[in-house]
Amino acid sequence: MIKFFRKIRKKLADDNKPLKYMRYAIGEIVLVVIGILIALQINNWNEISKTRAREKVLLNEIHQEFLENKKQLETVVNFHKKAFNACDKIINQFPIDLETVNLDSLSVHLFNTTYRYTFNPSEGTINSLINTSSFETIRNEHLRKLVVSWQDVVNDYLEEELTAFYIEINFIEPYLSKHFTFDCNLRNPKSDLEALKSIEFEHLIQRRKESLSDILTYDTELGVIQNTIDEIIRLTDLSNTK
Repeated sequence: MIKFFRKIRKKLADDNKPLKYMRYAIGEIVLVVIGILIALQINNWNEISKTRAREKVLLNEIHQEFLENKKQLETVVNFHKKAFNACDKIINQFPIDLETVNLDSLSVHLFNTTYRYTFNPSEGTINSLINTSSFETIRNEHLRKLVVSWQDVVNDYLEEELTAFYIEINFIEPYLSKHFTFDCNLRNPKSDLEALKSIEFEHLIQRRKESLSDILTYDTELGVIQNTIDEIIRLTDLSNTK
């Protein structure tokens, strides 16, 4: 093709037809420019295609990671609820009458108050995404904002869990270990049943319940983290993306 154009150009030059030659030259330049633009556009399409492929991989990784985080949070919250309900059932029996109380049932409730679990989400994909240029691969601006704010959301929620953890470890646990066996079996002869009647015991169980209530209140940090997880899962669901 290039040789063909060269022959035409030479013939026009030899025939001493400058105007036609100039028109031809301009046309040849235009064709070259068009060819370059087409090549650039094709290259651009290829790059866009590669970027979209990388985005799909990232979205899927985030989606799977947050499905696991959702499952883990649900498990942790269920244990918090068990501990909260146990506290509530014990409080409903205050003041405890050792003559009428069901020691077997109370043993179970007392043991359940000691459940302490903390949310430990997987953040490998999120951290890798934020610390690399891959972050810009994600087109959804709302998703990018959720990813950036994720660590703050987790920290706010964990503050409530750590408070409950601190109360259980530093106040509840020492009292129970002082008066009862490890499994809180109140029928064990070593158990100090009189400790169940003390004001201190009532105060500790009430305090434990309040710290768990702070975790489980939906319109605070728990609701925020649950909504954030659900929204990230929704936005990274490839079946909903175009």
